[in-house]
Amino acid sequence: MSRLAIFIDGGYIDKVLRHEFNGAKISYRDLPKWIANSIQPDIGILRTYYYHCLPYQSNPPTQEESKYISSAQKFFGALRRLPRFEVRLGLLARYGPNANGRYYYQQKRVDVLLSVDLVQLSTKRAIDHAAIIAGDSDFIPAINVARNEGVSIWLFHGKNIHNELWSSSDERIKFTQETINAIPYK
Repeated sequence: MSRLAIFIDGGYIDKVLRHEFNGAKISYRDLPKWIANSIQPDIGILRTYYYHCLPYQSNPPTQEESKYISSAQKFFGALRRLPRFEVRLGLLARYGPNANGRYYYQQKRVDVLLSVDLVQLSTKRAIDHAAIIAGDSDFIPAINVARNEGVSIWLFHGKNIHNELWSSSDERIKFTQETINAIPYK
């Protein structure tokens, strides 16, 4: 039986759901099954990896920041309780203020964590297929290693996708409203 690992860039899927599907919520319990069935009905799922970071928290945190942190921790805890689900957290760095006096935020380590897991599973021959939900080109070196190891790369994506990431993948499946309807949050 072929084995699949699923790699989800949480920040990317959040943006896709928010901007392309009016903030729709999906079932992360059902998402891996839907992905697996999209690839091969009898495929075995080794694990689903979810990558994100906690919201920014100043010192001391504001009430709003504390609320966001608590909500994110509950969400990540719920994901960790799903079968064969692994949550990997990076950091959220704050920069600025810019010329307009605004701060901006950037995830750190998230792309590297995903890339390391993909390369490690590929070189150990633990997987035959990798499903990646992402949109930027930071993963291309890891994807190239995985492909050279014989792993088929399946890219699941929204409208905004880096051209090189799209080209580096073996197969591509775009999220549609039908997809979202098939895995609704319960």
